[in-house]
Amino acid sequence: MQAGNFLLVGASSGIGAALKASLEQAGHRVYTMGRKPLESSGHLEFDALSATPPVFPSDWPEVFHGLAYMPGTIQLKPFHRSTAEDFQRDFQINVIGFVHSLQMLLPALKKAGSSSVLAFSTVAANTGLGFHAGISAAKGGLQSLCLSLASELAPSGIRVNCIAPSITDTPLASALLNTDEKREASSKRHPLGRIGKSEDMASAAAFLLSSQSSWITGQILGIDGGFSRLK
Repeated sequence: MQAGNFLLVGASSGIGAALKASLEQAGHRVYTMGRKPLESSGHLEFDALSATPPVFPSDWPEVFHGLAYMPGTIQLKPFHRSTAEDFQRDFQINVIGFVHSLQMLLPALKKAGSSSVLAFSTVAANTGLGFHAGISAAKGGLQSLCLSLASELAPSGIRVNCIAPSITDTPLASALLNTDEKREASSKRHPLGRIGKSEDMASAAAFLLSSQSSWITGQILGIDGGFSRLK
């Protein structure tokens, strides 16, 4: 497979770090963007909460073959305790941050002739789960945005897909998995009997970013141990 240029937003840990390692092992050139500094010459600091879009660095390649946007939030609370600011923060990180990232990279993706855009949703956007109002609303909006973009960008050769994971063993989910009892309870909720691993998501993401998925666009792929479909 020919080496390509890929931008990963949120690659400092968890799924992003696993995807970065997978792409680099396959010989691709990986650039990163996020609020945490990384020891990489191809890293652009960007906070998804920023109201200012990032500026495409002059020393980056003119052509990119893929973008994966992975920042997320887990802020579970009863709806009656959720504030407008809670909803706005979830939307800003999960939707507006993605918009800013894609708008910055879009000209470089178009130049590739065939490229892939991938966003990360959540199983809660497709399955009614209590205490998930904020994240469900934001990720549901992200999924709808991805479907619209898949249609709009198809003539430019840009595919747009979304992965919807269930709970995955990452730093973001650490508060939900910080005891043996919580891990066991979460594992039992999934038909396959375990929680997700970063590598589970990274494998699917690497496939959707690659030319092996060249006829797949506009899809919401549930990587969730059967949680959303099986009982």
